[in-house]
Amino acid sequence: MRYDTPSLIRWNARAYDSSFGYVSAQGAPLVDLLDPQPGERVLDLGCGTGVLTAEIASRGARVLGIDGSHSMIETAIAQYPGLDFTVGDGHDFTVAQPYDAVFSNAALHWMSRDPDAVIECVRMALQPGGRFVGELGGAGNCAALTAAMLTAWREHGLRDPHLPWYFPSPAEYAVRLERAGFTLRLVEYFDRPTPLDDCPNGAADWVRMFAHSLLDGVPMGTVEPLLRRVNELAAPALRRESGWMADYVRLRFAAVRQ
Repeated sequence: MRYDTPSLIRWNARAYDSSFGYVSAQGAPLVDLLDPQPGERVLDLGCGTGVLTAEIASRGARVLGIDGSHSMIETAIAQYPGLDFTVGDGHDFTVAQPYDAVFSNAALHWMSRDPDAVIECVRMALQPGGRFVGELGGAGNCAALTAAMLTAWREHGLRDPHLPWYFPSPAEYAVRLERAGFTLRLVEYFDRPTPLDDCPNGAADWVRMFAHSLLDGVPMGTVEPLLRRVNELAAPALRRESGWMADYVRLRFAAVRQ
């Protein structure tokens, strides 16, 4: 397994699990769609801290979790010592033996450098007839959040940040899959407004977790007023009486290698 450190992504695994555990919790229906069978070999691409890897294993599958973050993999190994995990780059990985299925939840949109390379690595990791089941952010995902960020950056005289995500439309991703030699069995595209229950500081907390790399070039004294402005700009669309929401849009699919 070759590892290539993604330059924009440095995860705080503890914060990810404690404050953003909904990412794994909302992946449960995707595991049902995968429907792992006893004895099947499954690769969990972008496994994070291994919560869904363990769920797949609990159904009898032999599963390997891969993630580009050392801290995520260290946490996964500590939490699930009986399972197999490794650090690897989704753009450039190989496996010794083909798998029955590749699974990916809330991770493919982070593999933005070359989505076609990711899909090709998945294809090569599967045996003919093997399944590729995934969910990622779709076109329009976090539109209000990113609009607030871009406006706040410009108002503070900062260069537009390079957003590290890839949010394709259903048609765009379907073309990529079919061009790579997959047959689509299912494509779903839907809104998923998500309460940010553990974000007392609203959109600012979300930025610190999921877009923290964008703050690296911001002068230290500017960070707090910048994030306050993000909150002010995002509040009309995303703050409710019950609390803050994230404007998530998801793209879920199931495909089979030809």
